[in-house]
Amino acid sequence: MAEILVLYYSRSGTTAAMANHIARGVEEVPNISAKLRTVPPISAVCEATEDPIPDSGPPYATLDDLKKCDGLALGSPTHFGNMAAALKYFLDNTSELWFSGALTGKPAGVFTSTSSMHGGQEATLLSMMLPLLHHGMVLIGLPSTEPALHQTTTGGTPYGPSHHSGAESQGLSEDEKSLCRAFGARLGRTALALISARE
Repeated sequence: MAEILVLYYSRSGTTAAMANHIARGVEEVPNISAKLRTVPPISAVCEATEDPIPDSGPPYATLDDLKKCDGLALGSPTHFGNMAAALKYFLDNTSELWFSGALTGKPAGVFTSTSSMHGGQEATLLSMMLPLLHHGMVLIGLPSTEPALHQTTTGGTPYGPSHHSGAESQGLSEDEKSLCRAFGARLGRTALALISARE
């Protein structure tokens, strides 16, 4: 059974909701499963320590989770056109995987959420792709053949799923949910195709 790691950071729960829909999409593909993981918050003042298991939600990711996955969906809220510091901190500590080439050739994609219409969703998605490219991963997005990409009036981009909550922190729209599931399924199918090509 192949496995997609859905790794994200979420403060308000919206990115977590997207991660759950992406995981559902992954698991709609036969012979593949999704593993949800998050990262702990970081301190701007000192190095904070957290229990290895959070009070709620999925466990914290380890380098071993990354090493063993067959594909990666990476998600973060938008912070001034970039990923959240907590996720960047985790990725900054993946050098040993870069040296070993552990992620080379595996499919990956990105997703984000923001409360501001012009908060930098696409810039965040593009900046999240940079470390994945350095790891030699095969990037995927959402093709224009996805109907919800043309219908959405909230989030959704060719670079990956996105969510716009607005000032009232609205939940995911039906189009956003659909795009998350389509993205997860596409990531799952791509992982299986790449595994098959290596055999």
